[in-house]
Amino acid sequence: MKARDWFNQWIPGGTVLARASGRREVEAFLGTLRPVETGYGLVRMGGEGDGGYLVPDDLEGIEACFSPGVANTASFELDMARRGIPSFMADYSVDGPPEEHPLFRFEKKFLGAREDERHVTLDGWVGRCAPGRGDLVLQMDIEGAEWPVLIASGEGTLGRFRVMVLELHDVHRVWERAGLALMEAALGRLRGMFVVAHVHGNNRGGVVRRRGVAVPPLMEVTFLRRDRVRGSGGWASLPHRLDRPNVAGRPEVALPAQWMA
Repeated sequence: MKARDWFNQWIPGGTVLARASGRREVEAFLGTLRPVETGYGLVRMGGEGDGGYLVPDDLEGIEACFSPGVANTASFELDMARRGIPSFMADYSVDGPPEEHPLFRFEKKFLGAREDERHVTLDGWVGRCAPGRGDLVLQMDIEGAEWPVLIASGEGTLGRFRVMVLELHDVHRVWERAGLALMEAALGRLRGMFVVAHVHGNNRGGVVRRRGVAVPPLMEVTFLRRDRVRGSGGWASLPHRLDRPNVAGRPEVALPAQWMA
């Protein structure tokens, strides 16, 4: 099943849902993505444009990075390699990473919610490849398949990641009740274990405004596992000085106004 089909066909419990979400429901969902102070500065891993992300400067002791979705740049994984961190990469649509490195491990598979000849689950991939028992990093940009992947992944697997960087797709479909339910189910898997450390709107997708609320369809969200937090937990300020537009020459997208208060 293609990722976009989950928005159209995934209805929890078989309940028929009204099509439109209310403004308060959307604002409540967006409120769960507002970043907090974790007690760590943010560092940029990867390049200045697309493929670069801000993560908490808490990477000491990370055993490996898992990076599903291979693009035309591997700048994030190269920065991991400069710290001695190997990267496991997977994508069925390409034959390998854009460049070779001794610390890159690639397999020709999509990350998905099931195992078959083209797909591997996060549980299976991490269980088979993750070294030792130490902490991991997840950097996931898989064109909308992140929602079913998160729902299908076990807590034991998710809990191995100290840092997660997720490119969230089709976030504007929060205005549809089925879309809201899907995203709540997926991100609800993370809330007990992680806090949001940073959010950046990808200007490749622009912004969708409804009822006075701005929702970027593409959002880069960085999570930090709760046991690593050493800050006050107060709201983090946005934007960050290290943020960069994904597409040069286009203005940055507007984030929800309530995050700026």
